[in-house]
Amino acid sequence: MEPVLQNTRFVQRAYWLIKLRWIAIVSVVVGTCFCSNVLAIALHDFALYGIAILLALYNVTMLLLLNHFTKDNNEVPYTAVKKIINFQISADLLILTVLLHFSGGIENPFVFYFIFHMIIASILLSVRESYLQATFAVLLFGLLILLEYLQIVPHYCLRGFVPRCLHRDGLYILGTFFVFTTALYLVVYMTSYIAIRLRQAEQAHKEDNILLREKDRIKDEYVLRVTHDIKGHLAAIQSCLAVVANKLVGSLGERQSDFINRAHRRTKKLAGFVGMLLKLTQMRLNDKLEMDDFSLRNTICSAVAAVETKAEDKSMILKHNIEPSVDKIFGNQLSIEEMVTNLLLNAIKYTPENGTIEIDVKENTDSVLVEIADTGIGIPKDEVGKVFDEFFRAGNARKVDKDGTGLGLSIAKQIVQRHGGNIWVDSEEGVGSKFSFTLPKTNSSRSIS
Repeated sequence: MEPVLQNTRFVQRAYWLIKLRWIAIVSVVVGTCFCSNVLAIALHDFALYGIAILLALYNVTMLLLLNHFTKDNNEVPYTAVKKIINFQISADLLILTVLLHFSGGIENPFVFYFIFHMIIASILLSVRESYLQATFAVLLFGLLILLEYLQIVPHYCLRGFVPRCLHRDGLYILGTFFVFTTALYLVVYMTSYIAIRLRQAEQAHKEDNILLREKDRIKDEYVLRVTHDIKGHLAAIQSCLAVVANKLVGSLGERQSDFINRAHRRTKKLAGFVGMLLKLTQMRLNDKLEMDDFSLRNTICSAVAAVETKAEDKSMILKHNIEPSVDKIFGNQLSIEEMVTNLLLNAIKYTPENGTIEIDVKENTDSVLVEIADTGIGIPKDEVGKVFDEFFRAGNARKVDKDGTGLGLSIAKQIVQRHGGNIWVDSEEGVGSKFSFTLPKTNSSRSIS
């Protein structure tokens, strides 16, 4: 995957060159018009406008050629694209030389625009190729001023900009050419040095990220194994305590019965915590969810039905509004239904009696927006950004339920992200919270892990 990613980035840079060239074309046209008509500088307008037209045709050709080479997104032809970039830079240097010829030659201060091409070459190409492009630029500019100096080609003096024509001034020509040449090579040297260091730093970061991901995977596998073993032992302990609590409690004293019941309740809560931790770890280790088209409308209705009794026990108003157009989406129905159910149960848990919980489902262009709002205790302002962190629980939530795991919202975030969506919360302490998440409607998330 890494070479394909590098090739794709290289193609993006090739397209970037084409975008820059459109800016250059507009600049040539506007600059020629302004200098001729406003500043009254003598320019060969017809030739400059003609070059701008040819440059536009050339840019369209490069765009079509690049589109042809990159039409297959699964295999980016790195060598071909690199040749196109080399050709474009060389052609740009040649065109810039021709533009300078028709706009004053050595008298034109835009001669130092060659430097921009050297910067681009040093960023996109190898060091050797960058120096070759610099040498090509020096040869082109040297040939231009030599031919104009020997009067083999005509010189178009920038009257109105310079007091006299300079193309025959040997000392000025030599001085300018020396500064031009040294500037180009120094720019290539410095830019290439910086570019190499940046590439090395980028590669080091990639290697570090790979190493961190591997360590994270090893940690998750370890947690998975340990959690699985703990869950098995807890299940055995819980079964034994259940037998004692249900069948033998009558033959025990009041104090012994209390101990047994407390141990049974705590073991049950611990088993739930271990189960959630096991599920979260499994989700982190598994690359993909099994996904298919399913009815989000039916899923939401099923989740609401599952929590209605708990809402009624607290005399709450539970409402759900689903837009008529919402129905089929692509995803894992079981995980979505479980997530919505848990979010609703959280809302019920942290909302006082006679409160209101409302779930709204709205359709966007490419996704579906689900909002679950309550009139509960809310989240302290300084803790809102942490609620999706693993094992985090807001301070006021711990007062309502001391035995929460702090994993429910982390699992919700994992599920939404695996589907290619986003999840967030808006909350005000003492007023209520609104958890919102989006899910793509199509199978665009099929490849998301």
